[in-house]
Amino acid sequence: MTAMSTARVWGEMIKFSHSLFALPFAVLATFLAARPELPGLAQFGLIVWCMIAARSAAMTFNRLIDHPIDARNPRTAMRALPAGTISRGAAWAFFLAACLAFVAGCAGFWWLDNNIWPVALSAPVLGFLCFYSLTKRFTRWSHLVLGAAIAFAPVAAWIAISPLTLGAPAWLLMAAVTLWIAGFDTIYACQDVGFDTLAGLHSLPARIGIGAALWLARAFHAITVILLLLVGITAGLGAIYYAGVVVVGLLLAYENSIVRANDLSRVNLAFFTVNGIVGVVLGLLGVVDILLAARL
Repeated sequence: MTAMSTARVWGEMIKFSHSLFALPFAVLATFLAARPELPGLAQFGLIVWCMIAARSAAMTFNRLIDHPIDARNPRTAMRALPAGTISRGAAWAFFLAACLAFVAGCAGFWWLDNNIWPVALSAPVLGFLCFYSLTKRFTRWSHLVLGAAIAFAPVAAWIAISPLTLGAPAWLLMAAVTLWIAGFDTIYACQDVGFDTLAGLHSLPARIGIGAALWLARAFHAITVILLLLVGITAGLGAIYYAGVVVVGLLLAYENSIVRANDLSRVNLAFFTVNGIVGVVLGLLGVVDILLAARL
């Protein structure tokens, strides 16, 4: 196996491309927390480093814990661990390396800014990220747990940059991202209703039906847009940010319109493409809004 194909296998296992879901929100929080200044290059680099390391650790743990389940599910049987492309030993080693990389990145803020909070909270954060993988075994609300775990990213970024100014904008942003992710994860879970029911796994579609779950996902996304508006209000953001919220609202409306209880053929389009655009649009326009305000 060439280095390129090896990197591709590992990238697929941890879904590296999905970093686009949460990273833009962490970047937005980074710029918000640094106001009236801009974040330093080293600070920005550490935020990105910690995001990638934490997500790599969480996804690898998820794949390890779900290995027996994935092997029985026809949709996931060809993932790297069930297919034998990556060994469990190698995956555990990668998980530990990613955890150490995350703690080291958090310690960087202690060295850089004398901010001990990131490294002090690093172990609880990793624990919560990994805890999500167990929740589908006992609660239908695992989608919200996943959302909260990933959505802690903007709060964590704010703590890393300016812990003393942590307030409503960060928590509202976390709530918005929580419901956004819970909504599209609920949509994605509709694909596995039959298997989840037979395997005794909990998910909203498996427990309340696909139709009701899709309506709940729509409600999650409607509240997401309201919360994003409140972020702008409490953070004093301007027209460019609000334009981003409008685009996000339209994208989420489109996402929910293309998936129906009797037609799940476009779930992947809704999950991968639309949601990747949502994060990038809001994060980019939010940062542009902050940069232009800093120049005025």
